[in-house]
Amino acid sequence: MYPFLLVGLGGALGSMARYGAGVLVGRLWPGLFPLGTLLINITGSLAMGLFVGFLARTTPAWQADARLFVAVGVLGGYTTFSSFSLDAIALIERGEVGGALLYIGLSVLVSIVALYLGLVVMRGTG
Repeated sequence: MYPFLLVGLGGALGSMARYGAGVLVGRLWPGLFPLGTLLINITGSLAMGLFVGFLARTTPAWQADARLFVAVGVLGGYTTFSSFSLDAIALIERGEVGGALLYIGLSVLVSIVALYLGLVVMRGTG
């Protein structure tokens, strides 16, 4: 139960941060381009790299709990794109470049198609 609590609390904080950042960016730079989402994905991925790099460099005793709370919870709630980016880099660093490209391509393409199909089903159009 403890790991779920760490992830849940972190996720709530990350989701609130994502919402706040999106509102702020929308107020500062209104427009049709989804700049808020883009900036959230970029900053979340940067934060994930900094955090995971810190953990790898220091290996603190509290690493497992910190990873659940910050990486999975806060940053996962802020943007799952940071987790996606970490997975892609992990594949590349293991020398699985083909697998990484497949993962990236399928994740982006199939996710967009799945969202479109969901809209088609719910709208009753084609």
